[in-house]
Amino acid sequence: MKRFLLLFVICFLVHSCARVGSPVGGPKDTLAPRFLSSNIDTTRINVKRDIHELRLDFDEYITLKDINKNLIISPPIKNIKRILPSNIANKFVLIQWTDTLQANTTYNFNFGNSIVDNNETNILRYFNFAFSTGDKLDDLYISGEVKDALEIKKKTGSNENKLVVGLYQVKDTMNYKQKPYYITKVDEDGYYELNYLSPGKYKIIAFDDENGNSVYDPGKEKIGFNKEVIDFEKSISGLNLKVYPSKKPLKYSEMKEIGGGILMTFEGHPEEVKVQSVNNDKLKDIKVTHRPKSDSVRIWFDAVKDNIGQETTEKLQFSYDIGSKQDTVSVFYKYNKKNAMDIVSDNGGGSLAPKSDFKIASAYIVDKIDPSKWVLKSDSLTTQEFTAAISNTNPYQIIVKSDFVSGKKYQLTIPKETVSSFYTKNTQSKRFDFEYDKVEQFGSLEFTLQNAPTSSYWIQLLDSSEKILYQKYTKGNIIKFDILKPEEYIVRILVDNNENKYWDEADFSNETFAEDAYVFYKKAVVRPLWETRENWDLKDTRTLDNPKGNSSSTAPTGLSANQEESVKTEVETKKEIKSDNAIITPVK
Repeated sequence: MKRFLLLFVICFLVHSCARVGSPVGGPKDTLAPRFLSSNIDTTRINVKRDIHELRLDFDEYITLKDINKNLIISPPIKNIKRILPSNIANKFVLIQWTDTLQANTTYNFNFGNSIVDNNETNILRYFNFAFSTGDKLDDLYISGEVKDALEIKKKTGSNENKLVVGLYQVKDTMNYKQKPYYITKVDEDGYYELNYLSPGKYKIIAFDDENGNSVYDPGKEKIGFNKEVIDFEKSISGLNLKVYPSKKPLKYSEMKEIGGGILMTFEGHPEEVKVQSVNNDKLKDIKVTHRPKSDSVRIWFDAVKDNIGQETTEKLQFSYDIGSKQDTVSVFYKYNKKNAMDIVSDNGGGSLAPKSDFKIASAYIVDKIDPSKWVLKSDSLTTQEFTAAISNTNPYQIIVKSDFVSGKKYQLTIPKETVSSFYTKNTQSKRFDFEYDKVEQFGSLEFTLQNAPTSSYWIQLLDSSEKILYQKYTKGNIIKFDILKPEEYIVRILVDNNENKYWDEADFSNETFAEDAYVFYKKAVVRPLWETRENWDLKDTRTLDNPKGNSSSTAPTGLSANQEESVKTEVETKKEIKSDNAIITPVK
């Protein structure tokens, strides 16, 4: 009997131990973790400045997902030394720091979507916790939407939305290399909400925080901003922003050997670059080419004739002057025979679209050509007349014109040494075989613009990978592409507001907005022998991701306290929510 009882007890204990964990069966848990309490008094005010930790307790075991990317503390608290839980699930969140808090300041801990339950990974979305070291909790807010002006595809996965919105306090000296005083993330729908703000004067910016450091990096991250100072004592809704590519600070990057000489590159887009050879006894005859706003400079010389880098690597020095800076730099040069001058077809394949000219390209600037020695034949038999000239807009390209006939095949033979650059000629003879396509294999596309730009603009047709296939630099409200390959095209307009033949990015340091840009809200479909016509109102707010647009009216781009009272226009799912135990402000 005793033996039987002992066996029963052992079996019971083993069975009980085997049942540790989530129960099997029953409805699946779909509820997010629920906040219970914190180590800070429930009033959240008059919190001691020498407190060095925040503990938040929840009703179930949780983990923190990408906490370093999601957690935003406004205003920033430096020297965060520990955040728990790290690897093991727990029923609390613990954040510890060494800094002393500021007086009379409301702090907001925005956890984004980092708090999830351990079993079902249900997310406690946009959880905020706020407290104040003063006698009141600041409760002003600014909300609105942020859009990427050039975004074509909605970011997903590793390319998820990294946009943030920040406020800087207006002071005599403003340091934008520091984190904003207030900062928040933009949700996947483009909505943002800055909460627990104190009255005052602020500058607002939005940027694509690619490296997650909460500081805008010029030239590397997209930027949007308002020039006007926000001076507010009441909350603001509908303060919308657009982010654009940002102007890179101008500085020297590198030099390297390429065909014909040296390639010098810069970060940014210098208007003019002056280059001279320095202490190079053998390198006295050089030519320097640079197009305004180009980030690259070509330094041409005859390495064979001047015996430079033929047997050993040689150190070459050059000085450059970009107006704002002058310096001397060097490169170790070794001549590479594989980089000899060559010519290739520049038509994207073995066919030539109707009403098109045959184009030849070289990695060398083309200085002279001798087309008298070239031969153009149709169907391998008949010699055909043609003209050839260096392109007026692209010195690396040759344009060949002839009375090409639809459906016929052609062969163009170009002997060696009939195409010249500054110090060399094409080293090999080339024969180009191509067929002149039939017009019925192509379609056309015409756009009629409403609210068209008053200045010139580029209208571009892109494929699904966002590669530019066709573009025109034009003016007016009617644009037509006559010969297009059948495809679905993404259509974009970049406006040359200042007519400098270059699309200028945003320059936050000088408070210069980027030039205007628009993306058509649907793909333009081109079919063979079909003329596609589209009407495009550039004030239309619809996008490729949202072709139906928003039902609400367009919100203003900026407001201040002395303007008309702000009214919340956000959808119901983004209203402020206050729980009984904590002040929680979801932004979705």
